[in-house]
Amino acid sequence: MQTALRAYLDHLTVERGLASNTLSSYRRDLRRYLGHLAARDVTEPGRVGEPDVSAFLLALREGEQDHPPLAATSAARAVVAVRGFHRFLLREGLTSTDPATGVRPPSPPKRLPKAITVEEVEALLEAAGADQTPRALRDRALLELLYGCGARISEAVGLDVDELDLESGTVKLRGKGRKERIVPLGSYARSAVDSYLIRARPVLSAGGTGRVASPAVFLNARGGRLSRQSAWTVLRAAAGRAGLRDDVRREISPHTLRHSFATHLLDGGADVRVVQELLGHASVTTTQVYTLVTVERLREVYAVAHPRARQ
Repeated sequence: MQTALRAYLDHLTVERGLASNTLSSYRRDLRRYLGHLAARDVTEPGRVGEPDVSAFLLALREGEQDHPPLAATSAARAVVAVRGFHRFLLREGLTSTDPATGVRPPSPPKRLPKAITVEEVEALLEAAGADQTPRALRDRALLELLYGCGARISEAVGLDVDELDLESGTVKLRGKGRKERIVPLGSYARSAVDSYLIRARPVLSAGGTGRVASPAVFLNARGGRLSRQSAWTVLRAAAGRAGLRDDVRREISPHTLRHSFATHLLDGGADVRVVQELLGHASVTTTQVYTLVTVERLREVYAVAHPRARQ
């Protein structure tokens, strides 16, 4: 088994060109795996059976004398290494079967999307446009749009002027796979975008003298399309000025506003399928994760407020 392991690691190094950190992880996981097999008196590749691989996964999750239990993500990485090892042994003719093919890596728990409160959103928006400069008006309009229609950051920075219809209060967004959807824009977002287009965008556009005018809604100081990275900077700067909690400031991202849009709609009684259409999700299953957020919030309120909920 040790000879087979050395051959596999050489294969990963020479033919697959894996990074040194990845190789170290594979080496560590597979050495533990061979130790597990040796403890079960399995020392030849051809003697490994599916129960041996399944028992290794169980040992990873439950822990052993010298090893604490692993989280699902770490255990999954080790199982992936083992599966790759056995595929290599089969391909090289060192075994006639693959005992790991039926052993699936554990799925990591779904992380619930993190939303911020309505009050925190309002503080963030106020901070973005506080000084009323052209950039501040742009920043306020960008964040109002992200929260007002649940747009992805790529959809917002990719938006062109002719895709806005402020008179009817709608915006055309291009999502994943270039799939288009029409989303309503609330009065606050409409007002912020309108103010930006009239008072600030021409000033930013003038910074691109000598270049073809950009059709983008959101422009940088040189008159070109605002980048995703710059949009991140806008949000982080506004979060710093808004006095948000430390944990919110550390973790906030443009997607936080999209999560908040969906969560606040559901909290307000919106149907999950309506939220699905607004977010541009292909499947309602993706949207339903937000219903878990609202249920968790209900549980928290219940646990605090109901006299018979306390233990």
